[in-house]
Amino acid sequence: MLLVAAVIVLVAVNVILLTITGKHAQAPAGVGRGVIAVVSPFQKQLTAFVQSIKNIWNQYFFLVGTAQENERLKKALGQSLEKLNHCSETELANGRLRHLLGFEKEVPRPMVPAQVVGRDPSPWSKTVIIDKGNRDGVLQGAPVVVPEGIVGIVIEASQHYAKVLLLIDPNSAVDALVQKTRARGIVKGRGDDYCVFDYVLRKHSISVGDAVVSSGLDGVFPKGLRVGRISEIVRLNAGIFQKVSVTPYVDFEILEEVFVIGRRAVDDFSGEP
Repeated sequence: MLLVAAVIVLVAVNVILLTITGKHAQAPAGVGRGVIAVVSPFQKQLTAFVQSIKNIWNQYFFLVGTAQENERLKKALGQSLEKLNHCSETELANGRLRHLLGFEKEVPRPMVPAQVVGRDPSPWSKTVIIDKGNRDGVLQGAPVVVPEGIVGIVIEASQHYAKVLLLIDPNSAVDALVQKTRARGIVKGRGDDYCVFDYVLRKHSISVGDAVVSSGLDGVFPKGLRVGRISEIVRLNAGIFQKVSVTPYVDFEILEEVFVIGRRAVDDFSGEP
């Protein structure tokens, strides 16, 4: 309110003084100089005030325009980042698929490619859901693999989805052997990132780092599929078996695509008629 009153006063004073000046156009030089001396400061203040208002007004529109341009650029940047992320995901997926396709050529068909679409949140159960089911040829009891090795086995299957029990689940078991020495045993899950290799006889010579593969004797997994590597060996003073730990080749935390092996493929791969 004070600012408005000051503006009104400045304008009024300028109008009055300009009116007086206009009426005394032929006034003596002394009077004109006196009027000018009085009017000039007010005109100067009014001109400066009007200019400042003009500057503020222009700056306001400039800031509004800048804000709008900034918002447009932020939106364009967000879209570009989204496209870049999509391209990166596509490139990574293509790399994984090329890896899987190379593996598929090594294993007799039929093999059903599938994506992992769900995980069991329970800490006691290690299962995943894949997006292929009975309609795609996925049956209960079918082995699930990736190029790195065994993933698990299908324990439930509907028309469009299937549940896979992972190798590391405590209910999982694979008949396996040490690739180098042919020592045989049963690989069982422990519920975490490693498995135990039970029933390995003490008389068999095995070493940390040895590869463990499926034996094919359980009738589920074809012979020769990678299981993991021996990570720890404890030879007890008593008993006929060694205590062996195996670290799976598959990283189950980053599992995204898998293959389900059909029955004919299992028979062909194991050399059975």
